[in-house]
Amino acid sequence: MIEQIELRDLGVIAEATLPIGPGFTAITGETGAGKTMVVTGLGLLLGHRADSGAVRSGADHASVSGVWLVPDRGAVADRVREAGGELEAAGDDRAELYVGRTISREGRSRATVGGRGAPAGVLADLADELVVVHGQSEQLRLRTAAAQRDAVDRYGGAPLAAARRRYGDAFERWRRVTAERGRLSAARQERADEAEQLRARIAEIEQIDPQRGEREELAQRADRLANAEQLRLAAATAHAALSSDADQPDVGTMLSEARRILERAGDDEALTALAAQLEDVGYRVAEVAGDLSGYVADLDEGGPQELASVQERLAQLNALARDHGSVDAAIDLLATGSARLMELDADDEQLERLRADEEAASVAVDAAAVALTAARTDAAGRLADAVTAELHALALPEARLIVTVAPAPPSATGRDEVTVLLAPHPGAEPRSVAKGASGGELSRVMLAIEVVIAAVDPVPTFVFDEVDAGIGGAAAIEVGRRLARLARTSQVIAVTHLAQVAAFAGNHLSVVKASDGSVTASDVRALAGPQREAEMARLLSGLADSDAALVHARELLALGAADR
Repeated sequence: MIEQIELRDLGVIAEATLPIGPGFTAITGETGAGKTMVVTGLGLLLGHRADSGAVRSGADHASVSGVWLVPDRGAVADRVREAGGELEAAGDDRAELYVGRTISREGRSRATVGGRGAPAGVLADLADELVVVHGQSEQLRLRTAAAQRDAVDRYGGAPLAAARRRYGDAFERWRRVTAERGRLSAARQERADEAEQLRARIAEIEQIDPQRGEREELAQRADRLANAEQLRLAAATAHAALSSDADQPDVGTMLSEARRILERAGDDEALTALAAQLEDVGYRVAEVAGDLSGYVADLDEGGPQELASVQERLAQLNALARDHGSVDAAIDLLATGSARLMELDADDEQLERLRADEEAASVAVDAAAVALTAARTDAAGRLADAVTAELHALALPEARLIVTVAPAPPSATGRDEVTVLLAPHPGAEPRSVAKGASGGELSRVMLAIEVVIAAVDPVPTFVFDEVDAGIGGAAAIEVGRRLARLARTSQVIAVTHLAQVAAFAGNHLSVVKASDGSVTASDVRALAGPQREAEMARLLSGLADSDAALVHARELLALGAADR
C-alpha cells in the first residue's frame, strides 16, 4: 500500500505531497493542474522510462519519492534486501519502504530503494509485486491478444499458472534440444572435414614421433658436425698442449717435473703442501686431456653421414614447428586432438540421441499444451460469465462477454489464441474488443476484468488514470461503485474528472492551480465537508458555488458513503 508520494519540479508541479492511505483515493483537479503528473510520478517510482521532458521548466531536475507499507517478509522484502536497501519496521509484520527517483534535465536518472542507490530495474521488479497501473495505454493494450491471454491466465489462478509453468518448461526443453540437433546437423559436414584433417595431422605427428627438447639438442649437434674440422683441430691442439706423445714438453710433463723438484727440496711443510696441489692439478689436466681425446674421436666417428641424418631429422621437426607453432604444441595435439577426434567421430551417435530426445520433448510439449488449453478454456468460460455479470452492474445490462480459446502456432506461452468478444445487446454479433468496442465500453470491460480477477489474484494497489473516459451518468456511478468494491481488498487510486466516480472515494485529493500556473504543496488538498462538496459541484457543473450543483454533490456523496 502507498502511504505517501512527494513530487518536486515534475511537469507543472513545483512541489506536492499526496497522502494516500488505504481504501479508495480519488484525485481530481482542473484541466492542466497536473493530475496526470501524479500518475507519471508514480510510474517513475515503478521503474518506468525516465523522460527529461517531464522536468519542470527552469528546474535542473525532477524528483519523486514515495513510502510503501509492505510485508516485512516475502518477495518484496527479499528484493529490497538483495539490492542492499533496508525496511523500517512498522508493526503487525509490516514495514515501511522508502523509494525515490531523480531525473536530470540531461536525461540522467537515479533511483533509491530502502535508502540505497539502485538500478531502475529494481523498482520495476518491486512494481510487479505491488502495483497495477491502468490508463489509456492499458485500455489500448487490452485490444492485444497477449493482454487478453494474460487476463485469462490471471483469472485461472494457481492451477492454470502451474499448467503454464509445466508447458513453459517442456517447451524450453524442446526448443533447446531442437536447436542443438539443428546446430549439429548443420555443422555435420564441417565437423567431418575437421575430423579428416585432424586425423591426418595426428598421423603425421605419430609418424615423426617428436620428443620434447629433441629439436634443440639436434640443432647443437648439427652445428658441431658442420664445423667438425675446425673443432677437431682446436681440440687436438689443446690435447697436445696438455699431453703430448712427442718429445716436446706439455703441461702434464711440466707439472710432474715441478712437483718432483718440490718433493726433492727437503722436508718443508709449505713446499710439501704446494707439491700436493701440483699433483692434484696434474690429475685434473690429465682428465681434461682424456675428455679432449674422446671429443676428437667422436668427431672423427660421426662425419658427413651423421650430419646428413641430423639435418634430415631437424627438417622434419622444423616442419612440425611451422605447422603447429612449436614442437611441444604438436606433441600436445596428440593428447587433445585424440579426445576431439573421439568427440567428432561420435556425431552420428549424438545425433541419434538428440533425435530421440527431441521426439520425447515434443510428446511432452503436446501433453502440456493440451493440459494448458483445457485449463485456459475452463478459465475463459468462468471469466466470461463473471465479467458479464459485472458489466450488467456497470450500466451495460444486456451486454455479454465471450472469451474464446482457439488453436494458434506454438510459442513459449502455449498454442492458444485468446480473444475477448463483446456483444453489447441481444441480437448483436459478438465482436472482438480489439475492433468493435467503444472507448466507454472498453473502459468498463477493463474495470470489470480487474474487479473479477482481484477476487482470485489480488494486487496490493491499483492505479486508474481516467478509467471513466467515454462514460457518464449512471454508468459513471457504477464505475465508482465498482472501484469502491475493489478497494475492499486492494488500495485503489483513481485520477478522474467525474463527480460520480469521486463520490465513492474515502479519500479525495484535489490538485489546484496557483495564480502563476504552478502547483505547490499547499495546492494539493485532502478534501472533506464543504470543501469536498464544492469540488464535487465544480466537477458537475463547472461552478463550485452553484446551489443546484451543491445539492447534487451532496446526494452523490451520501450515495457513496452508503455504499462504502
